Amino acid sequence: MRQIVLDTETTGLDPKAGHRIIEIGCVELLDRRITQNRFHVYINPEREIDAGAIEVHGLTNEFLAGMPVFRNIADDFLNFISGAELIIHNAAFDVGFLDHELSLLGENRGRIADYCGICDTLAMARKNHPGQRNSLDALCKRYNVDNSRRELHGALLDAEILADVYLAMTGGQITMLLEADAESGGARGSDGGFERFVVNSSAGSVHAQPGPLGANSVEREQAAPRSVDTARPRLRVIRSTPEEAEAHAARLEAIAKASSGNCLWSR
Repeated sequence: MRQIVLDTETTGLDPKAGHRIIEIGCVELLDRRITQNRFHVYINPEREIDAGAIEVHGLTNEFLAGMPVFRNIADDFLNFISGAELIIHNAAFDVGFLDHELSLLGENRGRIADYCGICDTLAMARKNHPGQRNSLDALCKRYNVDNSRRELHGALLDAEILADVYLAMTGGQITMLLEADAESGGARGSDGGFERFVVNSSAGSVHAQPGPLGANSVEREQAAPRSVDTARPRLRVIRSTPEEAEAHAARLEAIAKASSGNCLWSR
């Protein structure tokens, strides 16, 4: 399953008042694993940014003056998210702005929901934690997600943080280590690093972070399937004691209670 964790920054609070998107940040999840595939773009809004908004995200009119307008990045963005499920905190806000931007193109581009599904983590948090603060910062504290770099709001940083929060809210990110040897890590190039599959895009529109590929590319890391040596010794199976099984059952019950019955391991 492909999911895209998304966040935006804007010139103000209401697209109906003429406010525009100035930054989009996206992080890809494949089967609940965070990949290195990112979409990140700053956008010239073709209007002034409210002073209150600048205090929130720190993006200025001068900084954005040389950035591409939304029309020039729209196809790259829609291609990146198409067919995925968007994970957004307070989705009504971001989707409202994105729908507004599409409407300004005047080309019958439809709405964001025409391209992908949408999951609102704010609605999910309010259901799981009624009556409590459910801002992104509050959820970071509740789920022990490090947000120490979040001095100002930034679309890509907030998307990266939300990805960790979402995985924690829905059961955590599961990593399976099949072989702990020096060759672990997927397809290798001649220099011993990952082979990278690069998709170029129009200048100023897309870049991958982190990574050495530069400011206008999407980076993918793809792991090649590997076979298991059938001649190796059989693995030793260590079975749980009755006390361990009882503790495990109690832990599942606690998780089910905290997640309103959504404990995947009990299914």
